Amino acid sequence: MADSKDSKKTLRVTQIKSTIACPADQGATIRALGLGKINRSVEQVDNPAVRGMIFKVKHLVKVEEI
Repeated sequence: MADSKDSKKTLRVTQIKSTIACPADQGATIRALGLGKINRSVEQVDNPAVRGMIFKVKHLVKVEEI
């Protein structure tokens, strides 16, 4: 049986734009993803909840599959 750690895909999410002129809910989504400063990167598990948050702020972040 495959190890659960190997079967989980991850995404590297990098903030590329500021949230200064964005609505408050988008700023909260950026913070929920673990971001907050430009060029900060985090690794998130690839699941529908994280994909939905990324979709909401897709104009502020860059996403790479790992």
